[in-house]
Amino acid sequence: MRETGGDVVIATARERLSDVRRIRSPGPATRSGRSLRILAVIMVGLGGGLIGILLGGRVETPIGPVNVAMSVHPSWNGGTTVDVPPLGTLRMDSHWGPLRLRAQVAEIRSDDARELIENPDAIESLTETIGGEVRHGVIVLAVRALASALVFGALAGLLVFRSWRAALFTATTALVGFAAVGGLAVVTFNPQSVVEPRYTGLLASAPQVVGDARSIARRFSEYRGQLARLVGNVSRLYAATSTLPTYEPDPTTIRVLHVSDIHLNPVAWSVIGSISKQFQVQMIIDTGDLTDHGSKPEEKFLDEIEKLKLPYVFVRGNHDSRAIQRAVAQQKNAVVLDGQMKDIGGLRIYGAGDPRFTPDKSTRDDNVGAAAMTAEGRRLAEGLRGTGLRPDIALLHDPNAGQAFDGATPLVLSGHAHQRSTKLLPSGTRLFVQGSTGGAGLRGLEGEQPTPIELSILYFNRTTHRLQGWDDFRLGGLGQSSAQIERKLEPEPDRQIRPPAPQTPSLTPGSPSRTPAFPSETPESPADSPGSEPSSPGALPSAPGPALLLAVPWVPTRRPR
Repeated sequence: MRETGGDVVIATARERLSDVRRIRSPGPATRSGRSLRILAVIMVGLGGGLIGILLGGRVETPIGPVNVAMSVHPSWNGGTTVDVPPLGTLRMDSHWGPLRLRAQVAEIRSDDARELIENPDAIESLTETIGGEVRHGVIVLAVRALASALVFGALAGLLVFRSWRAALFTATTALVGFAAVGGLAVVTFNPQSVVEPRYTGLLASAPQVVGDARSIARRFSEYRGQLARLVGNVSRLYAATSTLPTYEPDPTTIRVLHVSDIHLNPVAWSVIGSISKQFQVQMIIDTGDLTDHGSKPEEKFLDEIEKLKLPYVFVRGNHDSRAIQRAVAQQKNAVVLDGQMKDIGGLRIYGAGDPRFTPDKSTRDDNVGAAAMTAEGRRLAEGLRGTGLRPDIALLHDPNAGQAFDGATPLVLSGHAHQRSTKLLPSGTRLFVQGSTGGAGLRGLEGEQPTPIELSILYFNRTTHRLQGWDDFRLGGLGQSSAQIERKLEPEPDRQIRPPAPQTPSLTPGSPSRTPAFPSETPESPADSPGSEPSSPGALPSAPGPALLLAVPWVPTRRPR
């Protein structure tokens, strides 16, 4: 049959309709290819934009008397780094994101710096202007980084896809990526970070670079005020020639240096002396394990205490014998606490020595006796509560004993673990465990990496006697020439300390059935007990029970012949 003209038209229309349907409904292969192309455009755009940000995100801007070079760098968690060469580096958790802001002191304008140093009111005027100067520098940096990101995003698209249309899409992708990173930085911006810096650098420069305790005691919330002080400190540092400027800490705070577990390391005395002088601390607290074996020859090591010329408050650790405790008490500036409470340097401090004497055991993994120490801590805490007095600080060498003081004092200082940590207990008491200020002595060299030297400066409000914040020091292989310092603020310094919930006595598996038994040392009479002022003011009454066992001489059992 011959096809008519109408049939031909109908067939042609059907073919065209089929073609349109195929175009509108692409097959799986076509869709997959388009998705890969879109993904490739996005990746090229983001990559080109990142390269542009890193290359173009640089600016030098005046901030007070200092010219600061600002730049951005890739980072896993954002933040800000302030380089003060050759003194050290400050790191602050200012924001979160994949880019870190780096600021480096490029130049000090001598005339402006001299005016800032000589005129006491210059810091106040700098406070009014520094916020705008920093903001201007960051805006210029952001504009340059954005322009560079767009240019490099477009160039990347043009080079990879050989298409102006693709270049437009990659530039748009770079713009969206930049907006997302910038928006994340703005949303997560933390002004408080400038008050809690982490410092790495020369220990001699640390007090001036990190600033004083004024911001901790008064808890400034203004970002620009703290920046002004930081810039002022940097200017003074660069203006100094042979010596660093005098560090003038805030007089409204009491500065206490907390050390622990020195373990007969003479390097610790140099570090303690250096930090005490530079930060002008008013008291040193040692939570035990000053020696390794508690022997007579080790008593010579204790003569360094008197050279510090500061009140040295000490509680015995499980490596310290009672003879060592008496030797410490003979130092003119030492105060030994063993079941006593005294007013020292404006603070009411309670302390008790560790009832164990285990010089032949490593304390790194020492969980033996933990239940007994917890029970001993509860006994001591109950005796303290029975007096109706609440100390500002309680000192217990073992944190297991320290936890029992929850609700009895705002702050408990301990050691023993050779690893620094801190936590708030349920009733509001902060348990602060210090690392080893002696790098755990010779045993610290047994591992692949030496145990770091750790100590902390605690800042107390002089009126309320409550902890406001602290500086954590960590010294590594370079000893006292290099340090890492991290400042922490107490979130609620005046929080309520609640009495602990009543506990029903229970036995821990493997713990003593009645009273804790602790290894003793050379037999001594109760009258020879440490530190000794049995009738001194502030001494706590002895509670009946397990404590009586500590005064009983230990007699070795003879083997039958």
